Amino acid sequence: MTTMTDTSVREFKMPDVGEGLTEAEILKWYVQPGDTVTDGQVVCEVETAKAAVELPIPYDGVVRELRFPEGTTVDVGTSIISVDVSGGGAAPTEAPAEASAEAPAEAPSAATEEAKPAARTPVLVGYGVSTSATKRRPRKGSEAAAPEGAQAIQSELNGHGGTPTVEVARPLAKPPVRKLAKDLGVDLNTVRPSGPDGVITREDVHAAVAPAPVTAPAPAESAPAPVPTYDTARETRIPVKGVRKATAAAMVGSAFTAPHVTEFVTIDVTRTMKLVEELKRSDEFALEGLRVNPLLLIAKALLVAIKRNPDINASWDEANQEIVLKHYVNLGIAAATPRGLIVPNIKDAQAKTLPQLAQALGELVSTAREGKTSPAAMQGGTVTITNVGVFGVDTGTPILNPGESAILAVGAIKLQPWVHKGKVKPRQVTTLALSFDHRLVDGELGSKVLADVAAILEQPKRLITWG
Repeated sequence: MTTMTDTSVREFKMPDVGEGLTEAEILKWYVQPGDTVTDGQVVCEVETAKAAVELPIPYDGVVRELRFPEGTTVDVGTSIISVDVSGGGAAPTEAPAEASAEAPAEAPSAATEEAKPAARTPVLVGYGVSTSATKRRPRKGSEAAAPEGAQAIQSELNGHGGTPTVEVARPLAKPPVRKLAKDLGVDLNTVRPSGPDGVITREDVHAAVAPAPVTAPAPAESAPAPVPTYDTARETRIPVKGVRKATAAAMVGSAFTAPHVTEFVTIDVTRTMKLVEELKRSDEFALEGLRVNPLLLIAKALLVAIKRNPDINASWDEANQEIVLKHYVNLGIAAATPRGLIVPNIKDAQAKTLPQLAQALGELVSTAREGKTSPAAMQGGTVTITNVGVFGVDTGTPILNPGESAILAVGAIKLQPWVHKGKVKPRQVTTLALSFDHRLVDGELGSKVLADVAAILEQPKRLITWG
């Protein structure tokens, strides 16, 4: 019996709206079954681990079914909406339950999918199409099953006295982890991996040598464990997902991977504050209509300091054991949003004039506040500024954005007594904190960069000379 495929129905699959993302949460549907849609129309908003993104449909038709309700996290490559493109009457508002249940069984095989011509695959404009199969996160249950199964086959072959014909797969681990396992006398074949794609981490090796916890045997007829409860009037619990989940994972990884060092300097920025007011009123620098504030001059001062000390603009390549010097500066600006902290960056900031930098900063901040920052805007950063002074605090010890070598924290600017020209006077004072990766940046280089930023902000006319 031949099964006929309904070619009038198109399935729109969850695209990879960022680099290497595996899932996204459907925040809001803008259409319902029976609605007519056109090519390029936004049908839903999704939240990835990096940002909220609106998804346009790539063809015309009538919505037949929404595959998932709002609030559902969906794997990349999974169909989320079906559209009737036949041009006929309105689609039914609900698909039969039996059809939904049997949909996986009727899915075409991998060989059939590969045999289809590339032109038939709908392309979401702006996101591109992956040239390889979607890479899914490994399931915890299968991570250790493969090595153990391979060992069982090897053991059985050895038990029969014959020459083994199956080679046990070499466990995936980086060279430093292999050395740690060797030093501790741990056989990597016995370690359960927890890293991406079944990679064994340092924590896995330490867990393998830790003594197993001793637990008392449960009674033969024990009562069922009580379900944990909490007082909803006194507590509120918020699921950790999306941007907050990604930020938490990134910060933990950064804090326990890169050896952080933080240096501080307290400076008189009275002249900087006066220059900000002058620039607001002056037509000389073509800043009319642009937002001019202390952050603009601080960003420019940091770019000048990086230009004079380029070795701080680098990253650490653990896999190849190399330091990667960047000849461009993608300047990240930490922004607090309702969905959590994000760090979009200004591409090639080192090449921008003061007006261009002011325009880029204004667009970055407004886009972040609207929750429209794209994943691409948060990738490839090299150095970051976080302005904690807007919250009224003096400064902090910022954690590096993953993959970057330095982050500058700016504290609150306050009127304080200060010795100026031999006399104590009220001056505008702030504290800067520079955290850096000590594998890449030694104390001398870090101190030079921080001192340069401080000197420029104390005498901001140097921005005109050096910028």
